[in-house]
Amino acid sequence: MRPSDLAREHGLSTQAVRNYEQAGYLPAAERTPSGYRIYTEAHAAALRAYLALIPAYGHAASGRIMQAVNHGELDDALAVIDAGHHQLLRDRTTLDTVCKAITHLTADATTPHATESRTIGELAHLLEVTPATLRKWEDARILTPPRDPATGYRRYGPDDIRDAELAHLLRRGGYPLQRIALVVEQIRDVGGTDAVTRALDDWRERLTIRGLAMLDAAAHLGRYLSHIS
Repeated sequence: MRPSDLAREHGLSTQAVRNYEQAGYLPAAERTPSGYRIYTEAHAAALRAYLALIPAYGHAASGRIMQAVNHGELDDALAVIDAGHHQLLRDRTTLDTVCKAITHLTADATTPHATESRTIGELAHLLEVTPATLRKWEDARILTPPRDPATGYRRYGPDDIRDAELAHLLRRGGYPLQRIALVVEQIRDVGGTDAVTRALDDWRERLTIRGLAMLDAAAHLGRYLSHIS
């Protein structure tokens, strides 16, 4: 097979195929006496595997997987794959936790505190945490309570209480403050829990697409391994 034969199947340029070989994503090609590359069905299978890996694991990880396989370092390739599956599981767990938190906050929208403001002590008592914990969340930019102009004390309004409850739930789930701050910031940016719910639905769809891509990539990589084993 010529480079153009491999490239045509995927709408690539022949230079792209040569670049993939040079990067180690494809096995080294044999050469004719005149120096032209000779590709085989194994190369075609390798290219299919590499392109299938990209939507599942990203370009960088996919390249590392193929390089490891082509150097006979299968355990290293599987370690990268395992890391990708672990990250997908973490993302799913985080998504489920946030979805439950959003459901909890929506259900609490009609409770008395939903329209009240609270002091730091009152909010700490509501969440059963210490005021020092709330100050720590403020340092992490999870909470941004305004100050009472007359006294200078913090006053936590409905949105602040929502953010604090979400942070509390995520902390109980073991999530670090930096990650919680990103989630809370997204809620503020998109304008409340309704918009976040839509964003979470989109996130779930993308995780499903990625999971299916992993299954497809596994099939292609398995076929490639059968050519070189």
